[in-house]
Amino acid sequence: MLELSALGLLQRHPLHGYRLKQELELFMSSCMSVNYGAIYPLLKRLEERGYIAAIARESGDAGPSRTIYGITPSGRDRWRQKMLEHPQDSWVKSRARFAIKCFFFSDLEPEARLELMEHRLVLCRARYKSFSEKPLPEDSYQVAVWNRHLDVLKSEIKWVQEQIAIEVQQSGHGDRGKAKGGANHLGDR
Repeated sequence: MLELSALGLLQRHPLHGYRLKQELELFMSSCMSVNYGAIYPLLKRLEERGYIAAIARESGDAGPSRTIYGITPSGRDRWRQKMLEHPQDSWVKSRARFAIKCFFFSDLEPEARLELMEHRLVLCRARYKSFSEKPLPEDSYQVAVWNRHLDVLKSEIKWVQEQIAIEVQQSGHGDRGKAKGGANHLGDR
């Protein structure tokens, strides 16, 4: 997720490592933890693979000069590949990855955004169905957490459905949202 986020931010504008870390923390802190020690090795790896390039040096006010990085055409291709992939993540990681992808949706074409949202909707509905069909635990605290999890899933399903409807309306994809995302298939308990 760090590679996806870094390439996405560098696609928007060139950054030096410290500023990249600041932007990652500002925009992605609800989705992932950003370790300062991981930024410079990531930048080095991305540069070695040709995904980014040093485009300028900026003298630091109180320290050494900073290298400003920009994304390359192969870096844009790599970012797009990472945006469109569907890795087999844990539930928590898949939620964080989807949130990060949403942050960069304006950099994708409508068809790709719809495909990603529809995929997320399928995952959320399957997770909801799986949880709602299991017997409730007997412990009242466990039941409270269980119900909270179902409420969060309902909320996410509703939000994704709304985003699909907006995307369909804005992009003119007709009845696509009704077929795949519009109907509410929660099956309340």
